[in-house]
Amino acid sequence: MSWFFPASQRSAPRARPRSLSARGLALIALGLAAAWTALPARAWTPTKPVEFIVPAGTGGGADQMARFIQGVVSKNNLMSQPIVVVNRSGGAGAEGFLDVKGDKGNPHKIIITLSNLFTTPLATGVPFNWRDLTPVSMLALDQFILWVHADSPHKTAGEFLAAMKAAPDRSFKVAGTGSRQEDHIITVMLEKAAGKKATYIPFRGGGDVAVQLVGKHVDATVNNPIEAESHWRAGALRALCVMDGKPMPYKAKVTASQSWADLPTCKSAGLPVEYQMLRGIFMTPGATPEQVKFYVDLFAKVRALPEWQDFMAKGAFNQTTMSGQAYFDWVATNEQLHRVLMREAGFLAK
Repeated sequence: MSWFFPASQRSAPRARPRSLSARGLALIALGLAAAWTALPARAWTPTKPVEFIVPAGTGGGADQMARFIQGVVSKNNLMSQPIVVVNRSGGAGAEGFLDVKGDKGNPHKIIITLSNLFTTPLATGVPFNWRDLTPVSMLALDQFILWVHADSPHKTAGEFLAAMKAAPDRSFKVAGTGSRQEDHIITVMLEKAAGKKATYIPFRGGGDVAVQLVGKHVDATVNNPIEAESHWRAGALRALCVMDGKPMPYKAKVTASQSWADLPTCKSAGLPVEYQMLRGIFMTPGATPEQVKFYVDLFAKVRALPEWQDFMAKGAFNQTTMSGQAYFDWVATNEQLHRVLMREAGFLAK
């Protein structure tokens, strides 16, 4: 039997697909591009170990802070790559600064800075300026304490100043880190207040400086709190005053009878000396905003840790922090301050 379908019921032949026009292809490409740009950009992260340069010797404040950061970043898994601390103290830190300056575009190298960020180029003429680097953030400001041995006859900063005024020039031996650096600048301030010269003896790092005072090889030092805290706690040293405009806020007892908050300001004790030091981070030249943001965020995470708060209290730091334009402006202002201080001290390179 044959089947017959009317023409109206028979299937029409399938139409052949048309090829896409150039306009259609362009519209698809634009749609794909829009979808791609709508996806969140992948944030930059280190892809290999990060070299953390310390432009100072081992045992000092910068070294201790860098190694503390190295430890807590690893312990709390804040980075997928490790931090490797490298001390480059040659030439009063010039070795470290020139290393970072010369590694343009390497986001896997950062440096922790102290006042030698300013003092080293001003004193030596080494071809480096902080503007050669990429500012990241200020971690804190470090204090300076006038220290004497626990057996010293000077119980207060006023007594120390009076004794220095009464003694012949260069009778008092003061140890410090480096020559024409922050400790040396502060010693010149002491000399101006007393109207007498001291014998300044430079050492490589704050740890060595503290040991010299413990051994009674010098009469005084102007170490950072963290560099001498263990010796103060052990009863070997005596803290006379802090070189800040206000007392420190840390009230937990360090010795049997004193906390950091118990120390008077040097100015209130009759010694008109104020000075604080940067603890900040810079990157190599040419760092991108995304790379800077990674480290800004990383150090914000570090500062939020309870371990950081303990570290700040132990070292009696001034917990001022900043990044971005505020940090840039602060550094620029303090460069000029150091230029004035070093000119007055006769420390500028000829």
